[in-house]
Amino acid sequence: MIVDERLVTYINSLDKGNTTVLDEIEKEALDTYVPIIRKEMQSFLRLLLAMQKPMRILEVGTAVGFSAILMAEYGPKDCKIITIENYDKRIPIAKENFKRTGKAEQITLLEGDATEILPTIEEPFDLIFMDAAKGQYINFMPDVLRLLKKDGVLVSDNVLQDGDIIESHYIVERRNRTIYKRMREYLYELTHSDELVTSVLPVGDGITVSVRVK
Repeated sequence: MIVDERLVTYINSLDKGNTTVLDEIEKEALDTYVPIIRKEMQSFLRLLLAMQKPMRILEVGTAVGFSAILMAEYGPKDCKIITIENYDKRIPIAKENFKRTGKAEQITLLEGDATEILPTIEEPFDLIFMDAAKGQYINFMPDVLRLLKKDGVLVSDNVLQDGDIIESHYIVERRNRTIYKRMREYLYELTHSDELVTSVLPVGDGITVSVRVK
């Protein structure tokens, strides 16, 4: 927990929630231990969608489709979303969720490894949401920057790793050290890029918000 748990609980208690079907999908995901974006991130995304009104959205990491559906629901009526997922067991669940929410025409699911799919995409995006394998963010970055429009926004989720990101390399569990090293590299590249203005925020498990300025 990055922010005091009682404070997070209070902030989340103020959230008016999502649509009924989104709440159902969220409960189903949590009951089956599928990671989805936290309440704080949901609130932040709804705000960002209302502010930016992106017409083309790219999501890296679909899971069961919860965040893609949320963006389709709270983004502009005619916005289009492309989302990428590599985990075979979750793909049919995501597709079914798109159908049950009436978003199947609005959301395109690309199946496979994002490192192979991203280079095949050409049209730029107003908003890119990164929520995939954390150790791969740095590898996705060249294509993500290529696909981000000027004045477009890049949001990356789960970047502070429950606070482990500030710990010594030797304190982090050995199995997490590669992810730790790559995430620190990713955060450095985002915050030192001449093409981006980036803020790191303690929302949920930590997010970055980057605007392309060049």
